[in-house]
Amino acid sequence: MKHQERFQEEKQACVQALLNRYWVDKATEPELFQAIRRHYQELREWFQEMCGFALILTRQFAKLEKIPGQAHSWMGFETFTHPRDYALFTYCLWYLEGKGESEQFLLTDMVEAIREHLLELGSHIDWTLYEHRLSMARALKQLKQMGVLVAVDGDEWEWALGGAERNVLYESSLYARYVLRRFPRELTTYTTCESLGEGMYPETPEGELKARKHRIFRRLLQEPVVYDDEWSEEERHYVLTQSRFILEQLERMAGLRGQRYSEGLVFFYPEATGEMELFPTARAISDIVVALAGEIRRLRAGGQTLTTDEKGCIQIPLVEFEGLLLKLRDKYGAYWSEQYRRATSAELAGELVQHLAEWGLGGWKGPNTVFLAPALARWNGEYSEEE
Repeated sequence: MKHQERFQEEKQACVQALLNRYWVDKATEPELFQAIRRHYQELREWFQEMCGFALILTRQFAKLEKIPGQAHSWMGFETFTHPRDYALFTYCLWYLEGKGESEQFLLTDMVEAIREHLLELGSHIDWTLYEHRLSMARALKQLKQMGVLVAVDGDEWEWALGGAERNVLYESSLYARYVLRRFPRELTTYTTCESLGEGMYPETPEGELKARKHRIFRRLLQEPVVYDDEWSEEERHYVLTQSRFILEQLERMAGLRGQRYSEGLVFFYPEATGEMELFPTARAISDIVVALAGEIRRLRAGGQTLTTDEKGCIQIPLVEFEGLLLKLRDKYGAYWSEQYRRATSAELAGELVQHLAEWGLGGWKGPNTVFLAPALARWNGEYSEEE
């Protein structure tokens, strides 16, 4: 029995790693890579059947080609601040297509080749502009963080600050050709951003069912929470009628525990894992959110009426929300960081709502109203004296 449990836990660790990493490298993670090889057939078939994801396994690495069921802003690179960053990231990959593994080249050669290529396409990039160089530096830093580029000598930030007189020597890695996802048809045939996530499904009832199942499993695996009202009518029917199947599949393969609540299926990992960021995060703002959840629970238990909409979301006027946060600070401020002790009520409310929105726990309902989503009710926290 213990051997079977270890085998199951190993498989779940493979799923979690593949979902949360760009790739699993044999040289740096030999045990995990070998585990993926042992479970490869089952993993490949499960990801393809449930999500429409392709699992790539080479002699050097394993990669899961992930596609969002629904795109969100937090799915982008955190360090990117401008659309230009993403464009230059892509053109860096275009340049690297012409380089062999471990081939070295200079940054100045790369930026000049990209500039000339963009001119041919009718676009202009000006490396004398500081903002353009900063975008390039952010793109290069992300490529280095992913292991696509190796800086042999120099740093792109010195180039961004100093301009043309600075240089960097890079080395290309084998991952350069595996960053971008393979598409089932020509890119020019896609007409919307949403259609980029579509696969090749036959126009039959079976094809529609498969596409629907893939969208549902993708969202449940990649988003913190998906409420029933966020699904289309057909998707909601599938989730409601196939709940037991979904719960069993996600627990067996991904280690996700789930339960049906009035607002929808809610999943959690029973134990903390280093593969992903879970809520509550290690950030102090998560502690405040959990304390807020506990305060809301106590207010309702004390008989205070809170406005709730048809979706089960609590709606609080911004003025009252800021007052609630100030009350929390008076009560628990000794446990908060200096940043949040000194913040104005507006600053505190803004950062808290942003954190709630990132985790599907709340957000703005217009400029002067905050809503708290139903899943927040699954949390309850307060600071203990021992802390």
